[in-house]
Amino acid sequence: MGLLFEGITVGSFIVFILFVAVLLGVNEATRRSKTLCIVVYCVLPVILGVLIFLGVLGSPAGNTWFSWVKVVSALAGVYGFMLIRFTKLGEKRFAAIFPVAILSLNIIEAVYREFEVFANYKVLEVDPGGIVVLGGIWNVLNAIAGILCIVTLTGFVGIKVSKDKSRDMVWPDMIWIYLIGYTLWNFTYVYNCVSTRAMYGGFGILSAALIAEYVFKRGVWLQHRAHILSFYVMFSLSIDYQQSKYFQILPTYNESGLMTISIISLIFNVGVFAYMMYVIVRDRKNPLKEEIYCHTNYYKKSLLANNLLSEIPHD
Repeated sequence: MGLLFEGITVGSFIVFILFVAVLLGVNEATRRSKTLCIVVYCVLPVILGVLIFLGVLGSPAGNTWFSWVKVVSALAGVYGFMLIRFTKLGEKRFAAIFPVAILSLNIIEAVYREFEVFANYKVLEVDPGGIVVLGGIWNVLNAIAGILCIVTLTGFVGIKVSKDKSRDMVWPDMIWIYLIGYTLWNFTYVYNCVSTRAMYGGFGILSAALIAEYVFKRGVWLQHRAHILSFYVMFSLSIDYQQSKYFQILPTYNESGLMTISIISLIFNVGVFAYMMYVIVRDRKNPLKEEIYCHTNYYKKSLLANNLLSEIPHD
């Protein structure tokens, strides 16, 4: 990681591992318990909001519009997913529009931020939120990758609720190739635009979401992502955690590094788009009206993990 990060010590590495473990623990606990989900994502934000308003808590992140928008949009995603999971709304076909809409909105916010950094931060400087950023053509490249992350969202009409106690929101058509493409894009976005927090708000929470998907419950990545992101943004808005010497893994701001990860993000997402188009043409699929990756093992394993195997479409 020498090209991208500096300040990695034994202590900071251990704290980073603990940081990811806490995110995973909160996500898994709230996934399994509706009561805990309500406490963490409905009650806790109100308490933290009051404490921030009173000046008891707070961090420089609260000085920017983007941080507050990110908190609201992340929590909105969790609330929408809870309605789909725990009410009869999840049985309505139109409910599937919400997950793709909220994810697209989150990506659009980030794409806008890429262009904002490109336009306003041509040299290394601190933004109003205390984040040190450096704008360049890499922002434009990754913004294009972000747009592709929206275009390649397929099969949302197939979103289902798992037939088990946790009642998770399952998006079977969101297979591994999309997850990797999104993760590359989002890490690059955080590194480009929320640079100071890239190790924690980027690599940490994205790694936690992938671990949750592959280790704890497959096919539920978007739900994992929403829970983990919401908890992190509430935490980062309430506490200036990087004042601690144990949270000092910071970006190098190496232009070669910025360009490299942006190019990788763009190339991979172009590949995701190309594969999507190949499947659409080969199988004569409409990604807005049907699932297109039903033939993949990842799709089938997602249904199996959620007791939905009987719902595999038959051509």
